[in-house]
Amino acid sequence: MTALAIRGVPEGLVARLQALGTHLVFSGRIAAEAVGHNTLRAGLTALGILFGVASVIAMLAIGNGAEREVLEQMQLLGANTIVITPVVAPTDGAGDGTSGSMGSGTAGKASPTPFTPGLTALDAAAITGEITNVTATSSEVVLTRAITREGRDHAGTLVGVDSSYFRVMHLPLSEGAGFTARHFQTVGPVAIIGQGVKGRFFTTADPIGQPLKVGTTWLTVVGVLAGRRTVAAATAKRLGIRDANMDVYVPLPTMLLRYRNRGAVTETDLQAAQASTRSAIDSSASDATRADRRNYNQLDELIIQVDQSAFVAPVAALVRRILQRRHNGVADFQVTVPELLLQQEEDTKRIFNIVLGAIASISLVVGGIGIMNIMLASILERTKEIGVRRAMGATRKDVLGQFLLEAVMISLAGGIAGILLGALLSVTIARLAHITTIISPLSVAVAFGVSVAVGLVFGLMPARTAARQDPIVCLRYE
Repeated sequence: MTALAIRGVPEGLVARLQALGTHLVFSGRIAAEAVGHNTLRAGLTALGILFGVASVIAMLAIGNGAEREVLEQMQLLGANTIVITPVVAPTDGAGDGTSGSMGSGTAGKASPTPFTPGLTALDAAAITGEITNVTATSSEVVLTRAITREGRDHAGTLVGVDSSYFRVMHLPLSEGAGFTARHFQTVGPVAIIGQGVKGRFFTTADPIGQPLKVGTTWLTVVGVLAGRRTVAAATAKRLGIRDANMDVYVPLPTMLLRYRNRGAVTETDLQAAQASTRSAIDSSASDATRADRRNYNQLDELIIQVDQSAFVAPVAALVRRILQRRHNGVADFQVTVPELLLQQEEDTKRIFNIVLGAIASISLVVGGIGIMNIMLASILERTKEIGVRRAMGATRKDVLGQFLLEAVMISLAGGIAGILLGALLSVTIARLAHITTIISPLSVAVAFGVSVAVGLVFGLMPARTAARQDPIVCLRYE
């Protein structure tokens, strides 16, 4: 009695399984010899499967990468956020909103004198006070200033933020502490720096408590942000994501009082206005400089956090109406819902994956038809061989198994080569197109299973045709 029988498995079943295994090994060896005799033909036959499987691998890799990228962007932005940005060249009336942009300053007749205060901190207070579903608002003012320490200087970005900015933007600290209420009340010269700034100016020293000169003002570093994943520049600009690693953050009152407040008219502004009146076109000024002179908005960005995702679109519409009223009907702002933009991007990539999947399916079908065609031609060439095998005692099942295994071997070889080619394509696409691609074990398993299934489906009819041949007719075939 065998070991399997002792464990409760009947001896008859064990014998049948052993016979089946021996039959498969024998048929597989004969099939491998037949494929080996025509390697060039088998390789050309497998090309359709190869390209089809490679397309499936690349498609799933692009889809997985797009899904992860969208999820990471949502983590950076938060699922329930609305971004308001000023439009330097205002227009009369409200722009037509789209699914991602709820208000625009690009339509209508240009107003020569915008009778509007622009985007200010009072707008943020009004939104928080009038809309109950708004849990927090975060203001942002951005200036370019030189950063200097111990003889090293570098052009950097100075960002003025309010007390809720780091919480709304999901920016944790790795060292030190955040801004306190006293920093905002006393307009304290303090700063929180990103990891990039720390690596450039504090290579060996502990930055906490150390001075850092930004512009003409010395600031004391009180905190360092944790490292943050960066996204592509185009994506960051579209979604309003800052590269926090290379920024210096100060309290908003510090920015407005110690650096610049575009919402207030100063003597410098009056002198600049007089100079621009005398010279309508200043050829020496860059486009960025002229745009900055026209920018009367106190804030560069206002981020609104909503308590529930279902209320993001209604709150965005309500925010647009509130700002239109406060800005005297001048559309000098743009309301953007990043979640809608990400959904649109995900839908576009999903359509692309569907198209690529359809192409891959067509390639697999063509490859399967090629296998069927070659197998039928192989049967005609090996008719006498079939007759000899039948005369030597081979059954129809033996012949069926041999030719079916041949088809599966050709398809499987194409599938394995397709998996390798698909992995190479995924890496190449990621480098050339600068997108994320992820090859998951599931996609490899799916491609492997598809290649075996194609061999079984399209090899079954030729195998059955071979098995049904009359041995006498086969032996007389010339």
